[in-house]
This record gives sequence, structure tokens and C-alpha cells, in this order.
Amino acid sequence: MNEISTAPGAPSPDSGSGPDSGSGSDSDSDSGGVLDEALQRLHASGPERVVRLTNHGPMAVESLVHNGQAHTVHRWLDHYRHKLEDMPARVAPIGDDDWRAALGDPRRAADWIDHFARALAERPWREVLAAWWPVLLPGIAGGSTHPVIRVGHAVRGLTAPGGRTAPRVAELAHGLGYWAARHTPLPPRAPRPLPAAAGAAAALAAVERVPVQDGGLPDRFAQLASVPVWPAGPATDPEAAHARLGDLVTAAVHRYATHGHTDPIMLVHAATAPNAVLRTLPALPRALWPASLDAAWAASAAVTAAYGPAAPAPADELRTAYGEAGRSTFDEVFARAAAHGDDHTIKFADTALDVGDERARAAALRGVELNPPAL
Repeated sequence: MNEISTAPGAPSPDSGSGPDSGSGSDSDSDSGGVLDEALQRLHASGPERVVRLTNHGPMAVESLVHNGQAHTVHRWLDHYRHKLEDMPARVAPIGDDDWRAALGDPRRAADWIDHFARALAERPWREVLAAWWPVLLPGIAGGSTHPVIRVGHAVRGLTAPGGRTAPRVAELAHGLGYWAARHTPLPPRAPRPLPAAAGAAAALAAVERVPVQDGGLPDRFAQLASVPVWPAGPATDPEAAHARLGDLVTAAVHRYATHGHTDPIMLVHAATAPNAVLRTLPALPRALWPASLDAAWAASAAVTAAYGPAAPAPADELRTAYGEAGRSTFDEVFARAAAHGDDHTIKFADTALDVGDERARAAALRGVELNPPAL
């Protein structure tokens, strides 16, 4: 990122996205009003709790509203609020000349959120997003990929009809600020070639597990030594990058049905992180799409290496989910996830709904089976 585009209030890059979408008010939309109320409830809280655990509230409530479950949002928040913690203390304002020193410093989370709130008050949100995306993208793995997922939900909320409301702009500031505070590049990894025709499913299957699948995500990521080269050649064409990113999300969702059993919480991120990037692409300059694919693949492969099992689940363990998927609509499947109440289960079902086929419904139902219910 060049100097001029990093500074708040500086001239922005050509976003290629046109004017901001949304009318600035959602007062005539019951579901939009519920989302804004929920975000306002959540913004007094910090992005994390108990040191490194993520506040999933904003992502879960946006998923619920987007998928027709707005009526469940405040009840869900009432159950979730005991997990929230106050916004951490501020250290010092982050300025144009010292932001690099604060990048990746989790103690500066509140400072970073303030920084982006100021930037978004001065410039259209698409310009701020486009200016900072290349800076933040190399740190996509930070915070167990939750920051980029939060940004993806924030962008979807902003691009919904009437979505450019103050709470949703503030949510983007929280998501970007969290990402900047937890910005953590993956370690260098040796590239391993794949057959030129290998698709996303084959690429995920070729990921080698880390030697010791134990401890927290930083400990596991530190063991990463290699990554399959996918796609086979550089995705310089934006449309090809978009299509391949969609293939990756589909493959990761499908794989969860058969391989999510070893760590059903953490393995959802192999799908939800790239899907967050995919949701954000339309709000970004097309020139940034190929690098976005590369980062999303790196994150998905890293999560797969850190938590993936050595073998798929036995076929008899999958019969219930696949049988129910064949009889259920996606509205019914998502309603099951909403009633289940676990935040990761809700967010994964939301990503599976984007994929939209029967195997994706089965994967969402596996999430309901594998994760302990929260409600």
C-alpha cells in the first residue's frame, strides 16, 4: 500500500464501485432495525473476551437477520451477553505517521477502532475499505480469521438495501480495527505443486496436517511448513479469481460434512473465512480480487492443516445429516441452526446457505449435530 492511500482522509484509490449503496436509513425495515439495534447493543463491548476468545455477537446477529431470523436476535443476545466484556482500555490515538508500529498489537484494539471510526466519518466506507484491504490482507490469519469474517458480515450489512446506517458503518470500524489489532501473517511455507487441473476440493485434500495438532491456533500455525499451490497458475484475471474463490468456499463447506468431526468449531473457519472475502469482493476494486483469492486460500489451507482429521468420518455417522438434508429446505436448516444457538453453527449455516446445494445443507446439519447447543 502506498503512503498516500494509508493516511486517513488522504485521496483514495479508484474503487470502481460507484457511490455508496443504501439510503442511510433502515427505519422502514423491521429486520434492518433489529440489526441496527443489536449492533448498538454490542458496540460497547470489545472484540474479544478472556484474552483471545472472539466476540461473535455481531457476526451471528447479522447472519440471523440476513436469513429471516430477525425475531430471534434479541433473545439470542440476551443469552450471549454474559460472554461479552467491556471495550479494552485505550493506549493512545493512532495517527498517520505511527500506525505501522501499532499494526498487530492486540493491546491497541480500541485505538484501532477509534482510528477507523474517524476515517469512516471523513470518507465513504468503500474508499476506506479499499485503502486498507491490501494492508490487512496479509494478516488474514490473525485472530483465528475472525476479524476478516467480521468485516465480511459488516460489508454485507452495508450493501443490503438501505444498509448504510450509522450502526453498520460503526460495525465496519470495529471489524477493521479488530483486524488491524490482530494482524498476523502466516509463516513462510514451501510451495508444493498440484496437477494443473486440480480443483479446490483436491487442493484441500492435499493439505498436509501439522505434526502436532495440539494447543491454540498460534502454536499450530507456527508448525506450518508447506502449502499446495492452488490455483496452478497466478489468478491475474479478476473474474477467474472470483470464480475460484467461490469454488473454494463450496469445497470447504462440502468437506466440513465429512471432515468436521475432529474440531467442529475451528474447522468452520476453513469455509467462513474465504466466504467473508468472497462477500467483500464486490465492494473492492477488481484489481484486488486476485490477491484476495490468494490470501483466502492460504487461510483456508492453514486452518485445514491445523485442525483437519487424518480420515473422513465413517459413512454411518453421516446418514442422519444427509437424509435430513434431502428432505429439508435451506430455510428449515437455518432455522435449526438458529434454534441450536451456537454462534459458530449459525455462521457456518449462513455460509452453507450461500453455497446452496444439498451437500451444503448436510454440512450445516452436521454442524448442528457436532457442536453443543447454546440455547
